[in-house]
Amino acid sequence: MIEKIMFGTTGHLSTRTIFGGAALFNANKTDADRTLETLFEYGVNHIDTAADYGDSEMLIGRWMKQYRDKFFLATKTSARSYKEAKSSILRSMERLCIDHIDLIQLHCLIDMVEWEQAMGKEGVLEAMVEMRENKLVSYIGVTVHGLEAPKMLMKSMERFSFDSVLLPYNYPPISIPEYKSDFYELVAKCRIRSVAVQTIKTTARRLRRDNSKDYSTWYEPLMEQCDIDKAVHWALAQPEIFINTVGDVNLLPKVLDAASRFIAEEYPSDGEMKAMVVNSGLEPIFPVT
Repeated sequence: MIEKIMFGTTGHLSTRTIFGGAALFNANKTDADRTLETLFEYGVNHIDTAADYGDSEMLIGRWMKQYRDKFFLATKTSARSYKEAKSSILRSMERLCIDHIDLIQLHCLIDMVEWEQAMGKEGVLEAMVEMRENKLVSYIGVTVHGLEAPKMLMKSMERFSFDSVLLPYNYPPISIPEYKSDFYELVAKCRIRSVAVQTIKTTARRLRRDNSKDYSTWYEPLMEQCDIDKAVHWALAQPEIFINTVGDVNLLPKVLDAASRFIAEEYPSDGEMKAMVVNSGLEPIFPVT
């Protein structure tokens, strides 16, 4: 089974691998049923999805009708205004077949104009706080993609006491000195404030170079179990982070299998990861400016 640790100040012991609902973007009911069985097999008890993830919320909603008490459930909205946010979040609740969201997140809040709107008067954050006061949601988080993620998340944390953050974490961007410095500064601040740190793109290989149907992610993922093992074990060696799993239902079992075999004292060395960069062609998937 996969290790569980406290998810920030929520009081919930979450598996360190969180099911990333993006994997169900274009999935069908058969895919979803198979995925649920996989989550149960590995004891995954935390789901993260978003309003923007195609049919994901509706497919997860089928699970919630019977298994709501088995999962800490998080979703996201890309709305930036109060009115749009309330409508989006209520629609997510309807699609998920629930009357309460454990964690609602501002989705990919990186553009400064959008940031000011979201954080300001009549912004999405105001709607989230109101919904928390009305006990429709319990916790509030923020997510950012790209190499500016750590900086933007620290900026957001100065404006509001978020319960969680989410950002990219795999070997290629951590090889960029500025990203590495900013990432670990963010982690240190989150540790002090007991903010949960979720990470994405653990098993990303590089940007797509073809139109392969072998995987459903927008980037090329690692495919071989040995490579996935190294990437997952390297990430889990950072003790307080959570990994949001890969956006492909067929690769999901490989990621969870790797996580289930993680041993803290045996994570890959820096030399092994550098060799993997060369041998498997790992590259940053977000633009380096």
